[in-house]
This record gives sequence, C-alpha cells and structure tokens, in this order.
Amino acid sequence: MTYEDLRAALSEFDLPQQVTLKKIRERHRQLVRRYHPDKGASPDNEKIRRVNAAYKILNEYLSGYSFDFSRDVFLEQYPEERVREQFYDVGLWGDKG
Repeated sequence: MTYEDLRAALSEFDLPQQVTLKKIRERHRQLVRRYHPDKGASPDNEKIRRVNAAYKILNEYLSGYSFDFSRDVFLEQYPEERVREQFYDVGLWGDKG
C-alpha cells in the first residue's frame, strides 16, 4: 500500500483526513446500502467494487496502527479532563475548598 492508495481510499469514502474507526464503518455501511447490486438504492457494480477495495485498504492500514494509550495522548483527546484535574479542588476565586 502507498500513501496515495490510502488517500484514494479516504476520497472514495468522502472522508476527512482525521476520522474515527466508527465513522469509517458507518460510511462503509451507507455506501454498501446505496450501491450494492442486490439491495442498493442505486445499484452500481463498479462503485461497490471500489468501495470494498477502499474499505480493505483502510482496514489494512488501521490493523497495523499503533494506538497510544498514554496519559498525555488521552489528555490531548479529552482536554476537558485536563481542566477538571487542574481545577477540580479549587473553590471560588482560587481558594481550596
């Protein structure tokens, strides 16, 4: 797989550069429902082949991805938790308690 393959797969799904696994799966289901030759609203054999090929590329990329469960990355993903930790025990005007 090349980076161009990955970008083409994202383009086939019409997804942004940052996307969750959940969104990729939802989008795949939407596209299959729309283009599947047996049950799709707009059957298109070539489109469903491209969609499934793109999904395979995205899954291949994600299956080799190393997820980071470190505290720093967690706080980057959930900045409200960092704020809560910093100010949870701080009372009104900065005095504790």
